[in-house]
Amino acid sequence: MKTARIKNSSQHYQIGKIVCVGRNYAEHAKELGNEIPEKPVLFLKPPSAVIYSGEEVTHPAFSNDLHHEVELVLFVGEDIKNASRDEAENAIMGYGVGLDMTLRDVQQQLKKKGYPWTLAKCFDTSAVISDFILKQHHQLNLNEKIELKVNEEVRQSDTLSSMILKPAELVEYISSVMKLEKGDLIFTGTPSGVSKVNKGDKLKASLGELVNIICTIN
Repeated sequence: MKTARIKNSSQHYQIGKIVCVGRNYAEHAKELGNEIPEKPVLFLKPPSAVIYSGEEVTHPAFSNDLHHEVELVLFVGEDIKNASRDEAENAIMGYGVGLDMTLRDVQQQLKKKGYPWTLAKCFDTSAVISDFILKQHHQLNLNEKIELKVNEEVRQSDTLSSMILKPAELVEYISSVMKLEKGDLIFTGTPSGVSKVNKGDKLKASLGELVNIICTIN
């Protein structure tokens, strides 16, 4: 059982489903040659893919192109379905930073065949998460910087204001197509700058000074 941990607390909650949003930063969509979608692109990761700061990302043997994608992660604190914008905002209990590790070569092969991205997105250790800071302790203003360094070199850096759809908008939309339950996580998309990582690389992801992740590629 994987749990979401609350920063500076002994509290933790069982993780339900992990809903991921693709192409929510315009520059990232452009760098991969994708159109900006009219509606959010959604896919899922299993809770079994979760690891935490300090653990290792395992590089699958069936890929030669493992990429990092740093993302704001929302922790859903109540069950909601067909939520209004206000209800969606109220359902967000906390915020974290995550890494949506992606097998880019596998993803491209699957896309060409019109197949789902499952093999590229759902392998073990593909969802790295930080502790979560409760909304009551920090309310996002979207000026927060989200950043990813590889071996101390900045690869991704942007502010949350660059998201096409903001957190409450995403929760509102997702709840219109599937029920969201307490303990669900939402990966909200990645800014531009995604790139290949190799075995031995050290990754550091951060959401301002709020939360961070440190992990290595094995």
